[in-house]
Formats: sequence, structure tokens, C-alpha cells
Amino acid sequence: MTDPSCDSRSAAAGQEETPESVAPPVKPPRIMSVDALRGFDMFWIIGGQEFFTALAALLCFSGGVPGWLAYHLEHVEWTGFAAWDLIMPLFLFVSGVSIPFALALKARETRDWKVFYRRLARRVFLLWVFGMIAQGHLLEFHTTTLHFYSNTLQAIAVGYVIAVLAFVYLRPRTQIFLCTLLLAVYWLLMMFVPVPGAARWALEPELNLALWLDTVVLGRFRDGTTYAWILPGFGFGASVLLGSFAGQVLKSSSKPLRRFWILIALGIGCLAAGWVWSLHFPIIKHLWTSSMVLWAGGWSFLLLALFYLVIDILEWRRWAYPFVVIGANAIAVYMAVHLVRLDTLVGGLPFLAGDGELRLLAASFTALLIVWVPLWIMYKRKIFLRV
Repeated sequence: MTDPSCDSRSAAAGQEETPESVAPPVKPPRIMSVDALRGFDMFWIIGGQEFFTALAALLCFSGGVPGWLAYHLEHVEWTGFAAWDLIMPLFLFVSGVSIPFALALKARETRDWKVFYRRLARRVFLLWVFGMIAQGHLLEFHTTTLHFYSNTLQAIAVGYVIAVLAFVYLRPRTQIFLCTLLLAVYWLLMMFVPVPGAARWALEPELNLALWLDTVVLGRFRDGTTYAWILPGFGFGASVLLGSFAGQVLKSSSKPLRRFWILIALGIGCLAAGWVWSLHFPIIKHLWTSSMVLWAGGWSFLLLALFYLVIDILEWRRWAYPFVVIGANAIAVYMAVHLVRLDTLVGGLPFLAGDGELRLLAASFTALLIVWVPLWIMYKRKIFLRV
């Protein structure tokens, strides 16, 4: 591959270009903060919550875990948002960040549409099947326990299709318009369309339009929880689109510090818009409401900005290595925690017998190591599970 600028200089000089005269292309440095943020997100579901809770309880001694911290280490029941509720939205957001890097065309490159759609279909299919394995009981091979649409990976699949097609076919401004339209349409449906049989709109755990549609369409294949999936696809698309916007900022030609401030501005803007919207359309993660999308997206932008500043701008990277190892195989991590009962495995280790905060801390740390060491081996051998 030759450098076009070298071609023009050689032609102007009337000289024949030789291999020695062509400088090899310089591969842009990988943005490590994206892998680290993805790993940070996965860290909490492989045992980070238990480890942090045990550590906080140990440090607080007889006082136990402070109430405010305990609140943020659990999901809210319905309305509201805790730090623990950010895990799934952040996963969707980070999946969107990678889109501009994976799909942007190089100079003079054309897109092979057949390959493009084949890869897109393959990715969606695998994400859907993995989601059915992880949370849909597919491996039980019994229709009475099978859940067709009930998992984060399937939400990513829906959002990914929307964000990828938007990135490929639409200009950036039109992508922003699409994101806004998705959120607005979902708001209008949920807040102004009466729930059949109730003669009114509702946002209650057992009475809302999204859950009604899931019940009608999925029937006995619904997961039986208060989480809705079909109509929230509008929000899933918007969440991944927000991540795609962040990826386009990181891939832009702006100076690194300017990219950081753009991410900060986008984060603050999303938080403000989400809070204002929540006054009419509450933040409900189970329904993936439009206000929740913006609120979670705001925190996701700010977290990415922080990781980008520390890791890629200031180049303080050693602390992030454990997260990078996890983030490099995020799908493998996600499937592992859904298929392997770590608590049962760790509970059977003889050196962890007994009670008390110190034993809980040791048990949670051991569980983290059981997952992290195989991931580290895969990382060192460059084995990455991709879909």
C-alpha cells in the first residue's frame, strides 16, 4: 500500500517510485480507554460488586456498608436510578463506541455490501443466540422455560443494527435527528397511547404499553419479569447511537484535549436533558424510558471522558491493565458469569471456610481471580471471542 502524498511528489518530479522511497503506513495508536471502560463495566458483574461490598463492610467495621453506598450497589425497584443500574446501558453505549472504528472506510476504499450485510446478520444472530443461552434457558431444550427475548445481548443486537445502518447511510446530523426521533416516538407511545384493557396510559410495573405488547407478541416465551423488550428497542437504538457519537468524537481529527471536552459537554447535556424529561417521563430502567437513555448516556459520556483523559491523554495506563484484559473478551466474560455458578465453586474451597467480613472479602477476590486468570491467558495468547 502506497502513500498518496508520495505518489503526487514522485509524479511531479518525473521519477519512478521505488519501494525504498515509500514510507510504510503508520497505524494509529489504539484508544486503550475504550477497552478499559468495557472491562470496568464487566468487572462489576464478575464479582466486583461482592468484592467492593465486602471491602466496604470490612473498612466500616461494625457500622456495615453505608446506606448511600448500599443503595448504589443494587438495582432500584422501579422508578429512579442507582450506579448499579448503569451496567447494562454502559454495555450498550460502549458497543456503539466501536462502530466508527470498525466501519469507517479508508481512503479510496469501497464497501463490499454483500460482506457487510453478511457480517451484520451473523453478529445479530450470534448475539441473539448467546442471549437466549445466557438468560433464555436455550440449553435446557424445553419450551416451557424458553425465553426468546430477555437479555442484554439481544438489546445490543437491536441497538447495533439501528446504529450501524445509521452510521453507514446517514450524515452525522441526520444520525442525531434519528436518535432524537427514536426517543420522542417512544415517549409519545408510552405516555399518550392507552394500554389496551385499561383505557388509559400507565407506567406501572404490571400495567404499561411496553409490557402489554411483550405479552401479546412473546406470549409464553416472555421472561415473566417487569422488564419490557420490544418497544424499548427504540431506546436500545438510541443508547447505541449515543455510543456511536462518542466513537465519532474519539475518531475525529480534533486534538485529544478537545475531544475530552466535547465528551464532557455531551455528558452534561445528556444529564440535563434526561433530568428535565424525567419530570414528565420518569427514569425507569425496566422500560428503558427516553429519560433513562439520556441520563445513563450522560454518565457514560462522562466515564468515557475520564478514562480517555487518564489513559490516553495523560498516559497513566498501568492501573487499567486488569480492566483491559477483561474488556478484550467482554462477550466471553458475560457468558461465563451466566453459565458458571462462581458462588458455588468458591464456596466449596476449604481455605474459605468460616464467617466474617474477611472471609467474604477473600471469597469475592478469589472469584474475581478465577475469572480473570483465564482471561489474562487468552489476552496474552491473543485469543479473543468476537461475534
